[in-house]
Amino acid sequence: MPTPPVDSGVLVAEVTSNEDLPPVNARYIWFMVLAQFGVFMAFITPIAISLAVRLGELAPANQEYLGYITGAGALWVMLTAPFMGIWSDRTRTRLGRRRPFMIGGMIVGVLSLIVMALAPSVLLLGVGWILAQWGWGTVLGNLQNSTADRLPEAQRGKVAGLTGFATQVAPVIGVIATMGLTGNALLLFLVPGVVGVVLVTLFVTLVHEDDSRGLPLERIGAAGVIRKYVYNPRKYPDFSWNWLGRFFFYFGLTLNTTFTAFFFADRLGVSITEVSAVIGTLGGIGVLATTAGALGGGFMSDRFRRRKVFLVIGGAIMAAGMVTMALSSDLPFLFAGSLIVSLGIGLFAAVDMALLLDVLPEKQTDAGRFMGITGFATSIPQAAAPFIASGILLIGVTGADKNYSLLFIIAAAFVLLGGLVILRIRSVR
Repeated sequence: MPTPPVDSGVLVAEVTSNEDLPPVNARYIWFMVLAQFGVFMAFITPIAISLAVRLGELAPANQEYLGYITGAGALWVMLTAPFMGIWSDRTRTRLGRRRPFMIGGMIVGVLSLIVMALAPSVLLLGVGWILAQWGWGTVLGNLQNSTADRLPEAQRGKVAGLTGFATQVAPVIGVIATMGLTGNALLLFLVPGVVGVVLVTLFVTLVHEDDSRGLPLERIGAAGVIRKYVYNPRKYPDFSWNWLGRFFFYFGLTLNTTFTAFFFADRLGVSITEVSAVIGTLGGIGVLATTAGALGGGFMSDRFRRRKVFLVIGGAIMAAGMVTMALSSDLPFLFAGSLIVSLGIGLFAAVDMALLLDVLPEKQTDAGRFMGITGFATSIPQAAAPFIASGILLIGVTGADKNYSLLFIIAAAFVLLGGLVILRIRSVR
């Protein structure tokens, strides 16, 4: 994890160039898109609806437990992601460096979803979620490591646009697909999980990765692994600013999304089991906005060779949508705010991934390590924001009331700040 980045007009980011890489073919792109769609459907759908439904069964009077469970899962992933990235970089097998971790993570992930579905207590539900997020997070990390290994600059925005679109619409489709399954806990978790298994398996079996057994391997001890958890931000200032901007954005996003199901239930005056239909309907329509943001932003950022302006716009759009939702209590205004948020998420997520690949240090040898360090920028917010959100909900209210308006306004401020921080990057326009 980096120390705070420094502003330096004279320091130059020493980024290993991958510009001599050949373009990837259509098979790679489309199976990458499908695999990331499957991963996000498998482990984001529980955050969107499945966890809330199960928690409503096990502890209906303790909505704040949702924040504790999701926060604990993110904390575990945060602590282990760089280690998994370093391990992946150094793996030497016939299947390459990335595919063994996709296979192992997929198995852990789907088995953990079954544990969650059958959990008789909140404690076991939480343990299941920690393992599920770890497993599916490992799969996702190695899919992204693969893009760092293979994508040339000219394709980063386009591929990021397609995968950004896929990862944003996957949870929506997951909610829609499980709307009628809230009475069957096993199917509620397993249907999205099976989709993830099928799509990741297609990538692993149909997309070639070179044998890594012939690559050089430097011996490294436990102390060396720990040292690789940190880096010198003066050496890579643009990577550091990207890290910080991503941190602010995902902190705001996590504040906004953790209690979505409870927020809609509160504002619309319906039960938590009934709200899945409302969220599914709104989310399904929001797919159009997410598509426009992700594909439009990704493709245009490649065409105009600009990243930062699209990230600022994405943060501003999403902040406007969050404020609209915070001040609304009627379905039409909640729908409008949700649509605006979807547009901003799609735009920011796609272009930010392309920007990350532009500024990622040491791509050829340590891509997994630096992608793991980048993961801190999302997993720290995922770990901390739910705990903080649980406290924010209690500010200025009494009894069973929750202050969702304050929560969403604070979330808007963070996503806006995340877009503005990106302007400090110097090597990318």
